Amino acid sequence: MNCILVRISSFAAMLALAGTAGAAEPRQATGHAHQHGVAQMEVVLEARQIHLHLEVPLDNLVGFERAPRTAQERQRADAAVNALKAAGTLFVVDPAAGCQVASVELKSDALQLGAAAPAAGRAGSADGHAELEATIRFDCQDASRATFIEVGLFKAFSRMHRLEVQGASSKGQFKRSLKRPASRLELATGR
Repeated sequence: MNCILVRISSFAAMLALAGTAGAAEPRQATGHAHQHGVAQMEVVLEARQIHLHLEVPLDNLVGFERAPRTAQERQRADAAVNALKAAGTLFVVDPAAGCQVASVELKSDALQLGAAAPAAGRAGSADGHAELEATIRFDCQDASRATFIEVGLFKAFSRMHRLEVQGASSKGQFKRSLKRPASRLELATGR
């Protein structure tokens, strides 16, 4: 199974969780090209949770796309991983929703994070274009009250310039693009 099919299945499952799968079927994505400076993110709003799934070329985070080879590269990788683990500072949900980070899961073959997968089954593991995936879950008092997320990726990672976002909630689907220096991701559909 290739990476694009996994991404479509993952997003479709996330849409079903948000209760929108019956109302609006997800568009058939053609996948995204691996672009330096650009990251992809899926956002799903449920009644009491917000889920973020971030896919980013490793180069955007650390300046290389392979396992660290030097002490300096290991330090850069560790700093990036630590920044992503502190997801509550990189992604600040509208306080009206009363959200707290509940879990952060990171995956990267090059950085040996997450469950190991066969090299042929993971995008970037054999072609020199390594990526990192972050799955973040916020538990909320009322996620429907969240109208925005302040995104601190551009401040934290100077090599990142654009964030492409697809989202879903019980109110519908949305698509956004944030470009440096913008940091506010509007969550309301139809904007």
